[in-house]
Amino acid sequence: MLSTSATAVVFPAHDGLVGILNGRAPLLCELGTGVLRVDSTEGGTKEVFIDAGFAQVLNNEVTILTERAELAENISRSAAEKALSEAEALPAHDEASVGARQKAIARAKTQVSIAKK
Repeated sequence: MLSTSATAVVFPAHDGLVGILNGRAPLLCELGTGVLRVDSTEGGTKEVFIDAGFAQVLNNEVTILTERAELAENISRSAAEKALSEAEALPAHDEASVGARQKAIARAKTQVSIAKK
C-alpha cells in the first residue's frame, strides 16, 4: 500500500494515460496495465507497476484498486526479462490465446522498462 501526498498522479486507464492534479473533478475509470507515477510533495517520484483494476478521484484523493501493484524498486530486471521471454514463447493458436500472449508481453515489457538495473 502506498499512501502519500502528491503534486501529480499519472496512471494508465484502459484507453490511455490519465493525469491528476489538485482540484480535479471526480472521476471513476477502469485501469489498464502500465506504470502509476506519483510525484510526491517532497520532490521525489514513485513508480509502481499496476495491472488492471479501477481508479477513483474524489475530494483531491486518488484511490487505485488493482489486481497487482509492485514498486519499481522491487522489480528485478532479470526476472522481468525472463517473464518477457516466457511471454513471447506462449502459444497463439486462437483469438483468446493471442490476446493472452499480447497482454503477457505488454506486462513484461512494462516491468522491464521500470525495473532496477
